[in-house]
Amino acid sequence: MTALLQHPGYEEQRLQRVAEQLPCRELQAGTLLALMGEPQQYSYPSIFIYGHRASGKSHVMDVLMSELELPNATVSCVECVSVPLLFEQVLLSFFGCDAASLLPRSPSLSDFVRIYKQQCSQSPAKETRYIVMEKSELLRDTDANLLPALLRLQELVEDNVTVILLSEIVWDVFRPNTGCFEPLLLNFPDYSKGELLQILSQDRHPSYSAEFYLSYINILLGVFYSVCRDLRELRHLAALNFSKFCEPLTEGKAKETDTHKLWKNIEPHLKKAMQTVYLREVSSLQWEQMQQMEERESGAVRGLSAHTHVELPYYSKFLLIAAYLASYNPARTDRRFFLKHHGKIRKTNFLKKNEKMSNHLLGPKPFPLDRLLAIFYSVVDSRVAPTASIFSQISSLVTLQLLTLVSHDDQLDAPKYKCAVSMDFISAISRTVNFDIVKYLYDFL
Repeated sequence: MTALLQHPGYEEQRLQRVAEQLPCRELQAGTLLALMGEPQQYSYPSIFIYGHRASGKSHVMDVLMSELELPNATVSCVECVSVPLLFEQVLLSFFGCDAASLLPRSPSLSDFVRIYKQQCSQSPAKETRYIVMEKSELLRDTDANLLPALLRLQELVEDNVTVILLSEIVWDVFRPNTGCFEPLLLNFPDYSKGELLQILSQDRHPSYSAEFYLSYINILLGVFYSVCRDLRELRHLAALNFSKFCEPLTEGKAKETDTHKLWKNIEPHLKKAMQTVYLREVSSLQWEQMQQMEERESGAVRGLSAHTHVELPYYSKFLLIAAYLASYNPARTDRRFFLKHHGKIRKTNFLKKNEKMSNHLLGPKPFPLDRLLAIFYSVVDSRVAPTASIFSQISSLVTLQLLTLVSHDDQLDAPKYKCAVSMDFISAISRTVNFDIVKYLYDFL
């Protein structure tokens, strides 16, 4: 698709190398080259490029700057935690260490402009200089005059310089309230499913055919595309689960054409990986080790990802245990299980005539917050003060969908919850904290 990257100011071979490194982004790269113009020409003062995460913004800029050998200063607004670091990085990239050392200890914008103009008079630009600002939405939290100055820096320093802002938010949200010079806008849309298939299929393993890896990527996108369009996350998931997809081949149980058998083998692992999309709480090596550990565990724990109970905080585990007990034990039995001097109480005293079915068959029942905390303080080993941390961990369990908030919006003073985990899940959680939950369940008396 080099026709989209034809430009009179650059060699055709260089444009060919650029196109090879930018699959499915030739159109955006061609538009950007047209806005930038020829190297010796004055470019537009500022360009604003926006699009969702992992839509190719930084990659396109890196390839253009490196392959076309354009003078540039690429600045990450995450790494440059202060404005002086930003000024130093720009001067260092364009004029060297001597220019950066001229900055005072706490430089202002006028200091930066003055030193930049001095250096320009000594070494004027032979072609356009580019300042690429990654994660530029963070500039909104800096001094009010910085962003407007960067957008018209070409006018302030009287140099052939263009500022390119890369952002994940649209310009209408980005624009300062005080008004500023309007940059040229360029949108990078999300990759379509076909484009993701084309890009991810280029990462195929050399030991397997292109058709085999393409079928794997098709299966992966069929599972994850509805919830994740992030190229980097999908690439991570593809590398993480490919060994499981190839497992029947290495064991000699299937061939590359046995798509149904391969799908049946990889399906449960992809469902587990669905729970960790975007979280990245463990590395690829740790994930593989935990998968192997799960396979060695008993059948009762096999349905539970080891990642789930390893990563929960200590008190969150006891909160989840308390929530399970509150959901599956009748409230009148709390005295029997959690009060030390309750006397002898037989189970028949609790049992009503119509209470013949197991609570686990009936499903979890809602419980108020005060009952959850009362059980929690009874089962936890050490004394825990009712701090805000405990309440925030309850909110985290709701966010993780391990607890469900069932009270109405108007019941602000007495929220009610239900436990949303299975018996196998809570048994595995209990073992990690050496808590025998069966002794505290009414159904197992």
